[in-house]
Amino acid sequence: MTNSIRDITEESRCIFIIGSNTTEQHPVIGIKVRRAKRFRGAKLIVADPRRIDIADYADLHLRHKPGTDIALLNGLMHVILREGWHDRDFIAERTEGFEELETVVKKYTPEVVSQITGVPAEQIEEAARMLAENRPATVLYAMGITQHTVGVANVMSIANLQMLLGNMGVPGGGVNPLRGQNNVQGACDMGGLPNVYPGYQRVTDPAAREKFERAWGVPLPDQVGLTVTEMLKAAETGRVRCFYIIGEDPMVSDPDLNHVRRALQRTEFIVVQDLFFTETGRFAQVILPAASFAEKEGTFTNTERRVQRVRKAIEPPGEAKPDSWIIAELAKRMITLGAVTPREDAPYAGWDYATAAEVMDEINRLTPIYAGITYRRLEAGEQLQWPVPSEDHPGTPILHVGRFSRGLGRFAAVEHVPPDELPDEEYPLVLTTGRVLYHWHGGEMTLRARGLVAVYPEALIEISPQDAQRAQIEDGSLMKVVSRRGEIVAKAQVTDRVAPGLVFATFHFPDSAANFLTNPALDPVAKIPEYKVCAVRVEPHGR
Repeated sequence: MTNSIRDITEESRCIFIIGSNTTEQHPVIGIKVRRAKRFRGAKLIVADPRRIDIADYADLHLRHKPGTDIALLNGLMHVILREGWHDRDFIAERTEGFEELETVVKKYTPEVVSQITGVPAEQIEEAARMLAENRPATVLYAMGITQHTVGVANVMSIANLQMLLGNMGVPGGGVNPLRGQNNVQGACDMGGLPNVYPGYQRVTDPAAREKFERAWGVPLPDQVGLTVTEMLKAAETGRVRCFYIIGEDPMVSDPDLNHVRRALQRTEFIVVQDLFFTETGRFAQVILPAASFAEKEGTFTNTERRVQRVRKAIEPPGEAKPDSWIIAELAKRMITLGAVTPREDAPYAGWDYATAAEVMDEINRLTPIYAGITYRRLEAGEQLQWPVPSEDHPGTPILHVGRFSRGLGRFAAVEHVPPDELPDEEYPLVLTTGRVLYHWHGGEMTLRARGLVAVYPEALIEISPQDAQRAQIEDGSLMKVVSRRGEIVAKAQVTDRVAPGLVFATFHFPDSAANFLTNPALDPVAKIPEYKVCAVRVEPHGR
């Protein structure tokens, strides 16, 4: 997030949520959004194909078709430019590429956008006016924006809108992705991506690579690695022969699960490190039992870039150990066996970490955005949001104040591109996927919680009354959903939360996970699969 969660509650005059089921997937932030609307009178716009719960609180619900986010955003910008509501001073002083953006969005009249998105033209006009008249405005988004073949372009389009309105670098504004896990921001910060070292230092940058080679004492590759989806494709052809899987369950959470199964079956050696025995664990040769957050020391970095101290509350059960201990012991054994031979003069080659604080010391020295986030400051209770470049720096609650990190903010004019797979005669409906409040991801923890299972015990597939009647499917009956990649069976939930032509399913329940159906087509830049749109057909189970 460029801004802080506090901004939503105290500063934003308009909150625009797009591609985020906020109240169910980020309930704490969802409460703050509702409080901002109720007690401060902040305007609320929700853009989502489903009538999600937060839409009931909205001043305006834009119910656009899945995969049409760019067209919708371009349509809003068209109206803003047409009416002269854009921030001319901000654009002139702090941005570049405005002329190219203006040329592109001129084509996206409300009438044209309505044809693409299904949103009435008058709602597009109303949303643009609401954003223009209630500044600063914040944009909140999540995987409903990123999990498309145009996920990167979707994010760029959100940034275009916020720069156009001058909503960057100010309290209550910003481009604010809501992270889907408690420490996914921290994992990315620490290099859990195939193209960067910790602190987003690129593996293709010789200076960055040399710095980490000196610190770790081993030569490092100069090429970008593979994402999970690409690894599984490579495993199916034998290019990848081993997986070490930590805290991930691709046999539930990856697209096209029949393909995932084939890839795992063909992989020569699989190690799974997790709290519980997962669906992916069934394919593993070795299972390493890991400790939970309450059983280890460390830090999490949350969605607003705030580094939070995690303290051990209880001992791990049985043979379970913290992930860091397991990884360090594995590395030491590889060094002993001669599989890796780091230089003796490298300061961090031995993996001899006695405490989590020592790991943070290494992070402070090698990762500029974390340089001043020390255990001493965290233990003293300081609230630090990176970048914190030195120990006397107070942290950065708002990014891009006064200037962008690259200097001028660049408008990136992007055109609407349809999803990779659209409905046709054989598969006439669109499937979109997501989570529900009571379960999380592959359900390894929540499906073991008796209270949560009592409330939401099995998979439900949302289908509109019109589509259910046409397919002769009754509420609560078993229905089959079929795509080009697989099929699932689950109970039908006939509801107007989804519009005609759209069905919604989750991936929490392994036997009926939506990801048996989803499309593994990737965004060409970020390599994120298109979970949010694929073509399906439905029928009563047993037909």
